[in-house]
Amino acid sequence: MAFFPISNINLVGIAGAVPACEVSNWDYDYITPQERKLLIKTTGIEKRRAVNDSGITTSDLCMAAAEKLLRETATSKADIEILVFVSQTPDYFLPATSILLQNKLGLTKTCMAFDINLGCSGYVYGLSAISSLMSSAKMKKGLLLTGDVSTFSTPKEDKSIYPLFGDGGTATLLEYNETADKMTFSLQSDGAGYEAIIVREGGMRKPFTKTSFDLLPHEGGIVKASRNLELNGMDVFNFSVTEVPWNIQDFFKRTNTGTESYDYFVMHQANLLMNETIRKKLKFPPEKIPYTLSKYGNTSSASIPLTIVSELRNKVSQPVSFLLSGFGVGLSWATVSLKTHNLVCPEIIEM
Repeated sequence: MAFFPISNINLVGIAGAVPACEVSNWDYDYITPQERKLLIKTTGIEKRRAVNDSGITTSDLCMAAAEKLLRETATSKADIEILVFVSQTPDYFLPATSILLQNKLGLTKTCMAFDINLGCSGYVYGLSAISSLMSSAKMKKGLLLTGDVSTFSTPKEDKSIYPLFGDGGTATLLEYNETADKMTFSLQSDGAGYEAIIVREGGMRKPFTKTSFDLLPHEGGIVKASRNLELNGMDVFNFSVTEVPWNIQDFFKRTNTGTESYDYFVMHQANLLMNETIRKKLKFPPEKIPYTLSKYGNTSSASIPLTIVSELRNKVSQPVSFLLSGFGVGLSWATVSLKTHNLVCPEIIEM
């Protein structure tokens, strides 16, 4: 396991952006009213945000969040020395979206920028990458941009996927500060489970064909195309409720901490039943677990920071101890403990 501390890096602020278009699962007519009620009770997902045909991309959402965060924190763009973009819905196959964002945001040409192709665990993995580089090189400030437009690959006809995912983008501003509290990371992966969450066609292994976009019937009354997202819900559930609690219990032992050591435990917003199973296994009290599932659904790598901004923005003006946990596609999972001081969290932008 990759278990390590990072010193001298402070989180300055977090901002989020979502599409203005709101989609309600109560209106989803590909399943019966009884199925809708059970779906919402089990997943906790009532509403989501979707870009639809607006042309908005993940980078657009992240850019809007970054611009607002830089303004709210009075940060000079000349001080941004690194930009990391974490997403599985980039603007192009190449070049890297981070390079485009460096230019669009007006950052200097001395700013390093790169992409990380991760989803559910992406925020914690991204924090580890950007913080490590900033700490070792003593970079002044950095931007971590995370999010996805997951609805791009979730057709309305696929009742196993469509009601779960929403779109969103976030920006996190970090700074080098030798008095900052230490962050501690635990990162894990298991590629043997790669088929649990997958888009099979469109990459180099299986390029698009003439039939990639054809919607075809599958077992259980599901209709989807081979270029759409596939999710084995039972495999993902079993992985999450087994590996995540073990990872965090091991984290507690290694750091000599426990549930009482943290003000909030912010998990990737997967679904309510899964997350509550994890919470109960770890014995975290409900008041320490914020949720945005009912508002935004599963927003991939944006879910943790979006939840902090949405649910805790009025509670982070004082020191707050966080435990963050991302888990899912890969399979990949990650935990970090960190403390914030007067974290800037502007209201979520609607585009």
